[in-house]
Amino acid sequence: MVEQGKFKNNKRWKFDMKNRNLALIIRQLEVPLGYSASDVRIAIVRRLGCQKSDLISFEVVRRSLDARPRRSAPAVVLQVEVQSRGRLNLKRLRNVERLVLAPTVVPAYPRIGKTEYRPVVVGAGPAGLMAAYHLALAGAKPLLIERGGRAEERQQDVAAFWRTGTFNPESNVLFGEGGAGLFSDGKLTARSKDRPRVRRFCETLVACGASADILIDSEPHVGSDKLLQIVPRLRALIEEHGGEVCYHTKLEDITFRGTHLDSIVAGGKRIETRHLLLAVGHSARDVYHLLAKRGVALESKPFAVGVRLELPQEQINFAQYGRFAGNPHLRAASFKLTRRPEGDAAACYSFCMCPGGMVICCASEDGMMTTNGMSLSARSQFCGNAAFIVPVQPETMQGAARAGEHEALAGIRFQETIERAAYEAGGGLFAVPAVRLMDFLADRVSDDLPEPRSCSKAVPADFSEVLPPFVVSTLKSAIPRMLRELNGCKLEDVVLYAAETRSSSPVRILRDEQCCSASHRGLYPAGEGSGYAGGIVSSAVDGLRAAEMLVQRLALDAGPHARA
Repeated sequence: MVEQGKFKNNKRWKFDMKNRNLALIIRQLEVPLGYSASDVRIAIVRRLGCQKSDLISFEVVRRSLDARPRRSAPAVVLQVEVQSRGRLNLKRLRNVERLVLAPTVVPAYPRIGKTEYRPVVVGAGPAGLMAAYHLALAGAKPLLIERGGRAEERQQDVAAFWRTGTFNPESNVLFGEGGAGLFSDGKLTARSKDRPRVRRFCETLVACGASADILIDSEPHVGSDKLLQIVPRLRALIEEHGGEVCYHTKLEDITFRGTHLDSIVAGGKRIETRHLLLAVGHSARDVYHLLAKRGVALESKPFAVGVRLELPQEQINFAQYGRFAGNPHLRAASFKLTRRPEGDAAACYSFCMCPGGMVICCASEDGMMTTNGMSLSARSQFCGNAAFIVPVQPETMQGAARAGEHEALAGIRFQETIERAAYEAGGGLFAVPAVRLMDFLADRVSDDLPEPRSCSKAVPADFSEVLPPFVVSTLKSAIPRMLRELNGCKLEDVVLYAAETRSSSPVRILRDEQCCSASHRGLYPAGEGSGYAGGIVSSAVDGLRAAEMLVQRLALDAGPHARA
């Protein structure tokens, strides 16, 4: 629960000259695990050296955990905004400063009046949903189309896929409302420095039912079970503000008049539009092929491939918390590991760590498969997992594209080769290839796999038949060295799953500073599929920014119909 003091109208305060009130920010304020608002108040008074009566109000704006074994006890570390009476000598106070107000909202643009053609958003992942929501709030009445089903339908299709291997090419782990992130850990890692839009996205999630903790936690997390409830509520908000959402509606063609957008074909119907916000994600490979066919500017970009590594969560907890592991107030621990290039081995890094989660099988085409990690909100499963991936540069992919294809599609063909080999190594029916780490390092394959493990539908396999040689050799060199940083991790308990191929897009759709295609007017690529974002938060922020640019364009086109 988010703890905060009382302050008028839930708005940030300004320095009050008349009453000599101070607006302050306090950093590195420690409180115990399981703290209360009273604990925060006491800690603030101690830090400021003031009386309890001098503290008017406070708000926790950032929260992190310090459970390093060298401490005498783990603690929660807060950043708090405070309003206090009286005079203070700030130069003598540690980590206390005057509060400098920064923009906390996305800039407002004119609402859209009557437009001849409504804007269309393709893809109902984080980027598409936030874009459609912003357009709806602006009065643009967007049409949001999604090739898959509603989140509720999609959940049933995915459950059947994991249970029986029954594959639906349009409604699966990667396609459908909520995007690929719907079946993931629900991490809200924000590398973006665009704090106002990150805040706007998180506030939208809270309005749709997410815990308000995500507004202050340093490592916010929702969980796939919660996302399945939140996404339909966001859909409802889009519709309440005039947007329309169509499911089972696949983008089949885009037509241009010269270099200007003219219409699209979706679900067998032609839709006239002059503004298309394309947020299809990095797994809609048919869209990349369509864009190449229509002459849209594309380029190859680096990405990474590798494996999903799993080990007992209790070992991760011990490695990160030491003697504090097992404390009921400590959540399942995570890790981030990296290894620089060394000798013949390329760089390697962990990605998308899922504490207390499970390894899942994913596919967007029949006969090919990839893996991902997923956690529920409680993160209470007995294993934790993370991708361990090796960068792939554009020059590595040279020659991968088929004759006559755009060179930018080489990365897709590179991924497909691995995913097809993984499907075959698993024996078909989407069983996940797996191997004990010790067997992988010794170039052997045992007849069985460790129990317990999170992915029951897995079969022993030789990874040298799935992954490129440079990836295999790098993983063999890097993984043992990386895991040494997890004190207490037992290599014999580690299981690897193949293959992790969809960490990011291998293609970038070139665009200008207004988020419009560099070659075709009216086309706005956004989100992970554009090649300019990665992860739930950055994709949502990118979709929001693209929608803002589109609103500006629509306001100009509407002329006197636009209103403030």
